[in-house]
Amino acid sequence: MKEGYHKKYSPVLNRDMEYLVYGEEGKVCIAFPPQNGRFYDFKDFGMIEAVKPWINAGKIRVICPDSIDKETWSDENGDPKYRINLHEKWFHYIIDELLKEYLKENEKGIVTGCSMGGVHAGNFFFRRPDLFDTMISLSGLFNAQYFFRDYTDELVYNNSPVHFLLNMPHYHPWMNLYKQSRIIACVGQGAWEEDLLYGTRELDTILAKKGIPHKFDYWGYDVSHDWYWWKKQITYFLGHII
Repeated sequence: MKEGYHKKYSPVLNRDMEYLVYGEEGKVCIAFPPQNGRFYDFKDFGMIEAVKPWINAGKIRVICPDSIDKETWSDENGDPKYRINLHEKWFHYIIDELLKEYLKENEKGIVTGCSMGGVHAGNFFFRRPDLFDTMISLSGLFNAQYFFRDYTDELVYNNSPVHFLLNMPHYHPWMNLYKQSRIIACVGQGAWEEDLLYGTRELDTILAKKGIPHKFDYWGYDVSHDWYWWKKQITYFLGHII
């Protein structure tokens, strides 16, 4: 398995950004770390080892970007307008700079992540189903108000799938793309999963109401918010779709 470390300047963020790439061919898979995590977390906590068979078989190519959560979603005492504007720049860094370098024309990728990474996975998928046809969100939630509380503006709304999906008309072109995609979310019912369990059920209800096919799994009461379970979950779902 080939591992490539990269550090490149991002014009939109006006800073150097680091990321890791595993594999040389296969379907592009963006893998986001948990809250305040780093680009090497998927390697250090065994997620890359868990998906190694698919990488070695040339079925997926995993890209692990860095997060800036500490400055955006996590900085609850910071100015919310600044936070969401900076997040939006990071969103465009991923889409317009990082992904553009690896995703070929007329191809679509996978987006995945655990915890806050699962939040990002949902956000990227539902905002850009023209670029992603598979979402695997592990222990995520999909409501930006959880992080921005009483503050809202157009960008917060655009980064809150439960809100914009609820208001999306049936004739919106994204609706057909959703229906042609694989939408997967998984959450445990054990320790530290309470908020994520509620958030997953919230999206589950909205997708069902909209008639969008999806597979949401609710694992047992022994399943906690932990890498041990995320490794089991990612291999289970990849084994069913790749």
